[in-house]
Amino acid sequence: MLTPRTATRLQGIPPTIFTRMSALAQRTGSVNLGQGYPDVDGPPSVVERAVEALRGGANQYAPAPGVPELRQAIARHQQRHYGLEPDPDSEVVVTTGATEGIAAALLGLVDPGDEVVVLEPYYDSYLAMIQMAGGVRRPVTLRAPDYRLDVDELRAAVGPRTRVLLLNTPHNPTGTVLTREELAAVAEVAVEHDLVVITDEVYEHLTYGHEHVPLATLPGMWERTLTLSSAGKSWSFTGWKVGWASGPPPLVQALLSAKQWLTFTSGSPLQPAVAHALDEESAWPGELARELEQRRDLLCTGLAEAGMEVRVPEGTYFALTDVSSYGWEDGTAFCLALPERAGVVAIPAQAFHDDAEAGRHLVRWAFCKQPGVIEEGLDRLRRADLRA
Repeated sequence: MLTPRTATRLQGIPPTIFTRMSALAQRTGSVNLGQGYPDVDGPPSVVERAVEALRGGANQYAPAPGVPELRQAIARHQQRHYGLEPDPDSEVVVTTGATEGIAAALLGLVDPGDEVVVLEPYYDSYLAMIQMAGGVRRPVTLRAPDYRLDVDELRAAVGPRTRVLLLNTPHNPTGTVLTREELAAVAEVAVEHDLVVITDEVYEHLTYGHEHVPLATLPGMWERTLTLSSAGKSWSFTGWKVGWASGPPPLVQALLSAKQWLTFTSGSPLQPAVAHALDEESAWPGELARELEQRRDLLCTGLAEAGMEVRVPEGTYFALTDVSSYGWEDGTAFCLALPERAGVVAIPAQAFHDDAEAGRHLVRWAFCKQPGVIEEGLDRLRRADLRA
């Protein structure tokens, strides 16, 4: 049962817009270009490895930090791609998706009253978990049309009670991939103010002509950075909810101390399968990214032809558009009308903003769908009257 204190912290956290819009898509038979999950599974060999683990008896609790096989594979992944060498026994922990990793990191590192600087627009669980930890969020807005980091605004957001900087790159929902120069500025602020940085890098392999640089690779940042990722996006197994965190032992232990009261451990038979994905299917995310780049271009071209101002994303599998030209009061009204008007579902970006004006007319579209699905959605948009 919720205690009065916890219930008070939860007040004001809106129900997830994704659940609402996906239910609307199902009810109206709409093409769902809103919620970000692929419509094709990842590598068959990874599925077979999970079946082997199920049949081989890997069906009881895994160790709380994760099975050694997966922790070792994560360490190899970090070394292979970024030159980082985390100790799999003390500097890696497996989580139930990156969402739990974010939750456990914030609960383990943020005390009531601590301030958390976060890039806005932000993934919706950030808001909920900062509030549940008793923290105070300090947003730094990536603004249209370029959605770049304003370093002066970042510096202004940091105060004497700031403890954590929560960074997401490649960034959902803007599609921005922070440059090495932008990350160097973040690192300078973090060192100057002795901040812990939690980095959400779940789209690390899904970039399009832009280099993803983990903040932990910059000078002075390994010892203060907790890096989160998962297999869900890069290997198209979003329903498995297997993620990980790596970083220095004190930060990993802080996350683990909270995780033990959340899930305690994560799906035992799925962990060997994800280890197989990291080691034996390491080329798969690159192939996926090449396919997604084509789908991105298909979607963005079609949305622009429909009369929307489109930002072509540098990474992730989402694109933002400005729909103000249609005359709607805001993006939420547009998205709620869209299923009936056009038989298509999208997500209003107001759900990711504190700054109501910055996100008022922005709408997020997902291009992690098969080309035929995207084309059907675009065809429906072309034939619809989208004016208010």
